[in-house]
Amino acid sequence: MPQLEVDGAPLTYDDEGPRDGGDTPLVFVHGWTANRHRWDHQVAHFAQKRRVVRFDLRGHGESGGAGVKTVAELANDLIALLDHLGIERCVLVGHSMGGMISQTVALSHPGRVERMVLVNSIARMTYSRGRGLLMGASTLVPFKLFVAANIQRAFAPGHPREEIREYVRSSAGTPREVVMTLYGAMRAFDVLDRVGEIQAPTLMIHGYYDIQLPVQQMLRMAKAYPDATVRILDAGHELPVEKPAELTAAIDAFVS
Repeated sequence: MPQLEVDGAPLTYDDEGPRDGGDTPLVFVHGWTANRHRWDHQVAHFAQKRRVVRFDLRGHGESGGAGVKTVAELANDLIALLDHLGIERCVLVGHSMGGMISQTVALSHPGRVERMVLVNSIARMTYSRGRGLLMGASTLVPFKLFVAANIQRAFAPGHPREEIREYVRSSAGTPREVVMTLYGAMRAFDVLDRVGEIQAPTLMIHGYYDIQLPVQQMLRMAKAYPDATVRILDAGHELPVEKPAELTAAIDAFVS
């Protein structure tokens, strides 16, 4: 379980797969309240034939550190990890907030990103007035209830309840300060007016039933990208675990 300390935060990461295949490394970035094991299915597949890196964001999983106020600070952690591992160029695969981090890296360090896969992610969080008031009010309820409400609604109707409860328990283990600080960072995230600068070919793959980050917002983002491919699957917001095989196949086809 290797770790890299970045600005006082020990970041736990995995670096797997062959180095001599000639393929560009894949780097997986998980989302808010999750951890690097969201990508277990994808890593097991790709590490058989190419270098694969994944890590726990600061304050998540087995990484330490406090929450930060901007997505850009999390992007700096990712760049530090790439530098540490000697990875000059990679394919970034980001889920939800991980996709926000990936877009930030693609804008600030375009030469480091060969291709990008955005899974259930957007470039700007947009709310109606009523929705914004509801989201703001949700921060006032007890922490475990806040986490449970957000995670339960992330899955499409009909997903096994016991599996959802396990993800709720896992997410509630993320420190409250980290969860709430990054909740604010995501709500403030906005690069929609800049994504036209991203030249890396990008696959945007989204769940049709995603009510956390609605598919309409992803499609608005896709229109602004110079080179975007869109896939919509029969799932909610948690594509890496709701439809793991379909997601893996889509990524494989895109990066091959």
